[in-house]
Amino acid sequence: MRRVVIGATAVSMALSIAACGKAGDDKDSDSGSSSSGNKSIGLLLPDSVTARYEKFDKPYFDAKVKALCADCKLEYANAAADSAKQAQQVSSMVTKGVKVIVISAQDSAAIKSSIQSAVDKGVKVVAYDRLAQGPVSAYVSFDNVKVGELQGQALLDSLGAKATTKSKIVMINGDDADPNAGQFKEGAHKALDGKVDIAYEQSGLWKDTVAAQKMSAAITQLGAKNIAGVYSANDGMAGGIANTLKGAKISGIPLTGQDAELAGIQRIVAGTQSSTVYKAFKPEAEAAAQLAVDLLEGKDIKALATQTLTSGSGDKVPSQLLTPVSVTKANIKDTVIKDGLYTVADICTAEYAAACKAAGLQ
Repeated sequence: MRRVVIGATAVSMALSIAACGKAGDDKDSDSGSSSSGNKSIGLLLPDSVTARYEKFDKPYFDAKVKALCADCKLEYANAAADSAKQAQQVSSMVTKGVKVIVISAQDSAAIKSSIQSAVDKGVKVVAYDRLAQGPVSAYVSFDNVKVGELQGQALLDSLGAKATTKSKIVMINGDDADPNAGQFKEGAHKALDGKVDIAYEQSGLWKDTVAAQKMSAAITQLGAKNIAGVYSANDGMAGGIANTLKGAKISGIPLTGQDAELAGIQRIVAGTQSSTVYKAFKPEAEAAAQLAVDLLEGKDIKALATQTLTSGSGDKVPSQLLTPVSVTKANIKDTVIKDGLYTVADICTAEYAAACKAAGLQ
């Protein structure tokens, strides 16, 4: 009898310990970042230098995910322009139990093996804004070739009658590691080739300091008086270029941009930048959130991703492409202000008050 009681007691204790362990595991799962069952979504953005990512993309994405899936857990990391760091962030999210990763790749080729590893472990990957290589389930962005065409056409429009085959244009492209940069470049060349002379073309690596250096080299090579206009692939680089032009006492020539950053819009008002391209951040971030939640819930995404693009790794990727808009001084009110991206007060600070008044914004 004593042996039976001891045996029963041991079994009871073992079951109690197992139950306690299970309860503890559940508690850790709910409160920690390791896993929330099948309700964990990660967002990985490439850098903190480009203003849009932290200020717009992340909050819009987070809000839409929460609206679609109230009990979804969100993980976030920024690569700070470091592709190796981003690879580690992918691995970390997989370890935490994230089921869908939305990633804007710092380096689309370098991230391929990390994406493959994540997919091998059952994680779905959505490429955001930049088409990453590897077996991604979906891609959401804008028509990037069209972006480049809009930039090139805006430059030609600003040149007007000065747009001739003898007009020397400086072209500062984005980072070659970013597939979008190649598409912007392709579109810009479509618009510009045969209409102007692209006399100097270099990569600015998406950095204002590098773009400024390249612009300085272009001035040295071509001569300040011989430059008719400048193509900059984004607003960040345009800021560095504008400073270099000012230092060289070059004014009144068109300078393009992209991303509709506040500083870019202010330069357009002031006349030191001629155009930018507005890629509405909210619909892009919300589209990515919708794709992520649908993939998380096992839904078909064909109605959303209606196009197919081929990535640098040869993968056919279901894609959702949105339409970009060219912004000049003439349509600031009807684009970034109308959409609530910026208020007149945001743009028209004391430094730009006179220019805003002249532009009809105040």
